[in-house]
Amino acid sequence: MDTIPLGVLFAILFLLFFLSAFFSGSETALMALNRYRLRHLAEAGHKGAQRAQRLLDKPDRLIGLILLGNNFVNILITQLATFIGLRLYGDTGIAIATGILTLMLLIFAEVAPKTLAALHSEQVAFPAALIYTPLLTIAYPLVWTVNLIANALLKLLGVPVEARSDASLSREELRTVVNETNSLIPDKHQKMLLGILDLEEATVEDIMVPRNEVVGLDLDDDWEDIISELTRSSYTRLPVFQGSIDNVKGFLHLRKILDHIMRGELTRDTLMQSLREVHFIPEGTSLNRQLRNFQAEKRRIGLVVDEYGDIMGLVTMEDLLEEIVGEFTTDPSGYSKHIIPQDDETWLIDGSTHIREINRTLGWQLPTSGPRTLNGLIIEHMELIPEPGTSVLIQGHPMEITQTKNNAIKRVRAGRQLERYTSDEGND
Repeated sequence: MDTIPLGVLFAILFLLFFLSAFFSGSETALMALNRYRLRHLAEAGHKGAQRAQRLLDKPDRLIGLILLGNNFVNILITQLATFIGLRLYGDTGIAIATGILTLMLLIFAEVAPKTLAALHSEQVAFPAALIYTPLLTIAYPLVWTVNLIANALLKLLGVPVEARSDASLSREELRTVVNETNSLIPDKHQKMLLGILDLEEATVEDIMVPRNEVVGLDLDDDWEDIISELTRSSYTRLPVFQGSIDNVKGFLHLRKILDHIMRGELTRDTLMQSLREVHFIPEGTSLNRQLRNFQAEKRRIGLVVDEYGDIMGLVTMEDLLEEIVGEFTTDPSGYSKHIIPQDDETWLIDGSTHIREINRTLGWQLPTSGPRTLNGLIIEHMELIPEPGTSVLIQGHPMEITQTKNNAIKRVRAGRQLERYTSDEGND
C-alpha cells in the first residue's frame, strides 16, 4: 500500500465513511418507520414499503446484516486512517489519526446520518430496502451463522428469541393516537371515534333512563287518559304496563295504531294486539354488546333488569347512538338539554343527568366508577340527602343544590373547577 497515492487512500476513506453513514442511518430509518403507515402503504402497492415490510418481518436477519456491514466498514476505516496517519507523521500520526477518527466517526457516521434518518425515515428507509434486499440474499449464509450463535447465547441467558412483540394497539393506546390527530381529523369526528372506544367500557346502567322516569302507558288508567297520552306523546315507542312498570305487558309502536287513533276506532283489544314482546337487558351489559344485540334482534328499545329480575330502567338505540355522535337534542350552544349554561359561567344541571354525559359535554373529570348520576354522586359524597341551598365541592367543582323532590336532587348549579384543584386527584 506504500505505492498507493494518498489521494486515492483519502478517496477510499471518504467512500468508507459514506458506507458507514449509510448503514447507521438506514438502521435508524427502518426501525423508526411507523408500522401502521408502512402496512397501509404496502397494501396500497408501494414497492419500497413492501420491501421494507418484508425486511422488518424478520428483524434479527436485518439487524445482523446491518451490523455486519457497519462493523466491517468501521474496521476498514480504522485500519486505513491509521495507515494514512503513519505515512504522514510517523508514530505520532497514529495518535493524531485516532483522535480525529473518533470525532469524525461520531459526527459523520453516527450522529448526523441517524438524526437525518430519524427525521426523514421513509425517504431513507425505502431506498435502503432496495439495497438490503439483494444484499441479504448474498450475505445470508454469514448472517444466518451470526444469528445462530447470537440466538444460542440468548437462549442460554433465558431470553425467548422466538417471541415477537404484539403490534396491535390496546384501547388506551388507540385513544392516544386519536387524541394526537387534531390536525388530521375534525374535532367532531374525533369525539365520535373516542365514543366508539368507550362503548366497551360503559354499561347500560350508564345511559339508561331510571325506572322512576320511564314514560309509559298504564292500562289501569281511564281509557280517555290513555288516548290523550297516545296523542300527546313525544315518543314513538312506549312500554305498556298494568299498575306498575314491574308488570310490563310489552312495547307499543305508535305507528301501528296511528290509523286507529285518527279514525277513533282504537280499543283495548287492538292496543294489546299491537304490543311487541319486551326485550330485557341484564345489568352490566356493555354498550358495545347491547348495540350488537339490538342489531341482531332488530330491536330499538329494552328494559334493564338486575340479578333478581327487577326492572332498573330503560335503554333505547338512540341512547346508544348518542354515546357515539353526541346528543341529538343539543341547543345551538352545543350543550345537552339537561345542562343549561348560565350568564355567570355556571350550569344548571338536572340531578338525573349521567356523570358520563356531564364529563363529555363540559370536559370535566368527575368520577364514573361509582354512582351513575349527579344525584347519586352528591348523595354518596355527603352521605345524606341535602336540603336546597346546600353547597358541596366535588373534584374542585363548586355545586349548589337548588331543588330536591321525593328524596332526590332535581337541580344543581355547578361551576368550573377551582384553579387550586386543577392538579389534585380524587374528591375534595
